Amino acid sequence: MPPFEPADAAQRSVERRKARAELKGQLSRLERDVVTTFDEAENTSDPILAGLRVDWFLRSLPGVGPTKATRILDRHGINPRATLGGLRAKQRAALRNEVVRLAERIQPASRQGIVVVIAGPTAVGKHTVIERVREIRPDIAMSVSATTRQARPGEHDGEDYFFVSDQEFDRLVREGELLEWAVVHGAHRYGTPRDAVLKQKSAGKTVFLEIDVQGARQIRESGIEALFVFIAPPTFDALAERLESRGTEDDAERQRRLATAVEELGARTEFDVVVVNDVVETAAREVVDLLEAYTPRGD
Repeated sequence: MPPFEPADAAQRSVERRKARAELKGQLSRLERDVVTTFDEAENTSDPILAGLRVDWFLRSLPGVGPTKATRILDRHGINPRATLGGLRAKQRAALRNEVVRLAERIQPASRQGIVVVIAGPTAVGKHTVIERVREIRPDIAMSVSATTRQARPGEHDGEDYFFVSDQEFDRLVREGELLEWAVVHGAHRYGTPRDAVLKQKSAGKTVFLEIDVQGARQIRESGIEALFVFIAPPTFDALAERLESRGTEDDAERQRRLATAVEELGARTEFDVVVVNDVVETAAREVVDLLEAYTPRGD
């Protein structure tokens, strides 16, 4: 037997963690079939797959967070540290039924896409909440806006924005190719291309549109099926404190934005759901739960 080498063991441990992280990433991006992966773990000689903890496997699936994974494991009496390759026969059979049901909801060919409109007042933390939601649900796509401003260093056409001329933007508006649009800061125009959103929806994607209240109203008027989510502050004072703490606006601009926020907060009843962003993690989990529960009416 060769002598034990701590450095070699540590390196193998790092490599296994990386391989399992890649496996979980493939599951979360739906690059691997969920049910097939579960079935392969029963008799595989691959230590990466067989040794993947069941709770990690479940939490890798879009729409399954720690809370839901724990409920599933508790329901079947499965230890959170159990591995896919180490399940007993009855546990495996019961859990497989759960996995099949989950797969029917998350596989692109088996589900309808969802358009989610997210709006809220300035400094409420919409973008931060969305970023956390997308960490939990990496399958979510963000809509890409069209804009008349020039690309900044590092920005790429079609990824950050669709950069178009004023004449092209006029055409998009005239021919109804934008779900919503607005002039921002009295300078450049921004809008949400209709076809790009609908293509992602048709492909089974959940598509987030991060826009203002006026844009949300235009989306509703367009007739497109969507879930409208309003991100609200815990209190107006908290919103004012957040805006001041950013330090990115002078007093006059802060007052103007707060006045606009008052109007936007008054529009919260126009939305399907109001999520209070007091703690980002809590707000993000609430949005994820909403996505899990939401069923589109269909076309």
